[in-house]
Amino acid sequence: MLNRIKAIAKKEVRQLKRDKRMLYVLFVFPILLLVIFGYAINFDVHHIKMIIYDRDKSTDSRNFVKSLTSSDYFDLVGYIHDENKIKEVLDTKEAQCVIVFPEDFSKKIYSKQTADLQILIDGVDANSASIIISYINAATAFYSQKIQNRVLAVIGRKSYIPIDLRPAFWFNPELNSTYFLIPGLIAMILIITAVVSISLSIVREKERGTIEQINVSPLTSFELLIGKTIPYTIIALMIAAFILIAGYILFGITIKGNIILLFFSTLLFLFATLNLGIFVSSIADTQQVAFQIATLVSMLPSMLLSGYIFPIESMPGFVQILSNITPAKFFLIILRAVLLKGAGLEAFWPQLIYLLIFALVMLTLSSLINKKSKTA
Repeated sequence: MLNRIKAIAKKEVRQLKRDKRMLYVLFVFPILLLVIFGYAINFDVHHIKMIIYDRDKSTDSRNFVKSLTSSDYFDLVGYIHDENKIKEVLDTKEAQCVIVFPEDFSKKIYSKQTADLQILIDGVDANSASIIISYINAATAFYSQKIQNRVLAVIGRKSYIPIDLRPAFWFNPELNSTYFLIPGLIAMILIITAVVSISLSIVREKERGTIEQINVSPLTSFELLIGKTIPYTIIALMIAAFILIAGYILFGITIKGNIILLFFSTLLFLFATLNLGIFVSSIADTQQVAFQIATLVSMLPSMLLSGYIFPIESMPGFVQILSNITPAKFFLIILRAVLLKGAGLEAFWPQLIYLLIFALVMLTLSSLINKKSKTA
């Protein structure tokens, strides 16, 4: 049996060497995806275009604007002097937000009254709008504290803070969304390459008619599948290593947990995804159909239903149940636990069981479909 499996694996490696396009897809495509998605998909908002409508024209209003533009979060685009221009600059996207200073802004500050400040934000992109207002709220609180300390110093009193809240962010202190997204990108790349490669490999045998010769040979279905999956498992592990290295070089992603635990978890994930590819090959008769189905069942669920971008907890109940159709959901929890948190097996052992169950279900379905097609 080992000799037959070895022969199938050698045959698959030789076919891969001749298929330059598949080699490109397997080795170059993942790195391109990592670079493009890693830089393009980012929830951090920088260089927010800001326009000022300053009716006060005081030193305090200018200092407040300086406090906003001192970082790379806000870019001062310009000033307007007519209230009717506000809608125009927001409509044309000349600015993402407009800050309106009232005429008595400075006067109220020095008379110990609350100075009103109006922020008009383009709310079409709700995510960016909420981030913009959180940035401005933080900057306003900091500037208000400076004024409060200055006023209290003049009258000879010390500031009193009843509750001193000091938040601490673990695992991602800088709140960099790239660290949150890269593990999901690794899972998505691996599932796409594994499902597409194994499904095309098996369907290729159908198209060329060699599957009939294999069926009448002493080779069993188990030996065929093992022989075909071994090369792609090794290739997928190499791709995973390349992605981790590229993630470290480009984005500073490091493995904080146990690398051996990560290796075996990745191996189990690949076992599940390769079985998903085998299932695709059992229902497809041409490489074109196999590629379309493989892309559909791997890319879309892993991007939309895995928690890669959208938190599963925020989805409706029936969608949360539907999210179990992709093994990327379970592997993503493992990746974030090992890469970002440095957690051990106790943090994600249920996910390993889910991956194993998923793999066995896909393998069983594939076997049933293959047996039915042989008897038909």
